[in-house]
Amino acid sequence: MSVLSGKKILIAITAGIAAYKTASLVRLFIKLDAEVKIVMTPASKDFITSLTLSTLSRNPVHSAFYDTKDENEMWNNHVDLGLWADYMLVAPASANTLSKMANGTCDNLLLATYLSAKCPVYFAPAMDLDMYIHPSTKENLEKLHSFGNVVIPATSGELASGLVGEGRMAEPEDIVSFIENDILLKLPLKGKKILLTAGPTFEAIDPVRFIGNHSSGKMGFAIAKVAANLGAEVYLISGPSHQQISHSLVHRINVVSAEEMYIAAHQYYKDVDIAILSAAVADFSPKKSATQKIKKKVSALEIELLPTKDILASLGKMKQHQFLVGFALETNNELENAKRKLKRKNLDAIVLNSLQDKGAGFATDTNKITFIDKDLNEKSFDLKSKVEVAKDIINEILNKINA
Repeated sequence: MSVLSGKKILIAITAGIAAYKTASLVRLFIKLDAEVKIVMTPASKDFITSLTLSTLSRNPVHSAFYDTKDENEMWNNHVDLGLWADYMLVAPASANTLSKMANGTCDNLLLATYLSAKCPVYFAPAMDLDMYIHPSTKENLEKLHSFGNVVIPATSGELASGLVGEGRMAEPEDIVSFIENDILLKLPLKGKKILLTAGPTFEAIDPVRFIGNHSSGKMGFAIAKVAANLGAEVYLISGPSHQQISHSLVHRINVVSAEEMYIAAHQYYKDVDIAILSAAVADFSPKKSATQKIKKKVSALEIELLPTKDILASLGKMKQHQFLVGFALETNNELENAKRKLKRKNLDAIVLNSLQDKGAGFATDTNKITFIDKDLNEKSFDLKSKVEVAKDIINEILNKINA
């Protein structure tokens, strides 16, 4: 899974022969499951048609503030376009447009969008050899770099003029790889390893029946995806769950019982930087598990239960450099119980959810949490989707480990 999967990419096309390559560029982003919108300078339409680009991107292509042929046409809002994007890519970036970007000239929709963008901006220069090495171009490149924009260096090769030299726009595959690598290097969890437990555990009574709970694993899987998208290598220890995840940085380890989760957690814990234990582990397990299905012969059945090993407490005792986060699902005296658990198990933070909050808890797509750190500072969040809650949890952890 690419770091660009699910991202919103705004491609800005200027007038140059290299514009024909943007068709391939759009296809590459779409194949990576990115959403693509396109803004063009009017002159760039001499090199590639908006029909081609709108077909490939599956979105309308914008090149003017409004349609002069339709008096009822709404204007194309450059601010909305700029705020929509997660990343903006100017490719090809002509000498003319680079100069305007560097000096704040705003005489078309593309430039207005660039000046409104709040996201990282990449640009791939494309021009003839003498234009590329001209002092004014070099100055503009340096100025754009100082603004925080990222240049994708031009390559050497045959140019439209017939000359051979530097100034050729990087190939679409290389542009995509450059952006992916640049994003990965800047991700806040790059190089970090995270242990994450998710879902329920099933404690066997016999080969058919078990003691379990209603946990779906949705919260834990959402955290795994968010952490991986921020560059972390995630070891996801999951109890029985229908949740699926596909990410090159997520290693899924399937377990069934609390004992299996205990063993797996201890196997990976010593090598991780962060451990987030969101699984709903059974507190008790049958003392004996029948090897054959228990028949219904009597009106009552007694099962002797023994407490399971406390995974969170055991990791808290052996904690060295790890940042350890637990979860508390409470029904009463929520804050007091969560804070006691935080201290008793030597945690760095605990995430509290209450079954009293509508939309929170097991098997829902939403959650409502309070994040409590080891100094008992509390931060409560509104009801959100579990994906957004996962982002809040990871952001709070980042704030703590970077403090």
